[in-house]
Amino acid sequence: MAAAGDTGKLENAPYLQQHGTQHANTLSTAPYHAPAQAKPAAPAAAPQQQAPAPQQAPAPQPAPAPQPAAPAQPAPQPAPQPAPQPAPQPAPQPAPQPAPQPAPQPAPQPVAQVATDTSPSGLRALAQSMVPANQWASFNQVVSDESSWNYLAVNPSSGSYGLGQALPASKMASAGADWRTNPVTQIKWTLNYMNERYGSPNGAWTWWQAHHWY
Repeated sequence: MAAAGDTGKLENAPYLQQHGTQHANTLSTAPYHAPAQAKPAAPAAAPQQQAPAPQQAPAPQPAPAPQPAAPAQPAPQPAPQPAPQPAPQPAPQPAPQPAPQPAPQPAPQPVAQVATDTSPSGLRALAQSMVPANQWASFNQVVSDESSWNYLAVNPSSGSYGLGQALPASKMASAGADWRTNPVTQIKWTLNYMNERYGSPNGAWTWWQAHHWY
């Protein structure tokens, strides 16, 4: 029998705890065996550390593709020089104006030559100084036969006048306005008439000899 003081110990015994309170008041005479202590589970075997896999040699890396050679840098070109500008032309200078020339003075009119000796011999000498020497003899013959060297001679039938017997008399105005009174003007006109009509005094004399007029 258990002592009264052991009742509490029995109630707390593991056995009673296992079998519940229904057996609390039932005492067993069987010798008490302490429940076997559960063996702790063997610790799990430590995982075997695997040997490290052999390191494979790294596969050879393909050689890098050759990079294309950098294009050759062109030689530096000289900076373009600006085209040479034409030198500025000086502004055209106005052409120098010629200095005003004085108005031309009219040529002095020759002073009409006046015969100082109007005699036949005097007029012959004057005419000889005006007629070419190789024409003088013929000139003298024609004037002698026409007017006998009278500068005022007038043909009563025809009206011819002067040393050369101009017909009409006014034709001698081409040699000078003083044709009526100036033997010099009459000599000039007569010589010019022979040259124009017959080519020369020699030609006029040839004609006169054949026709007795000219």
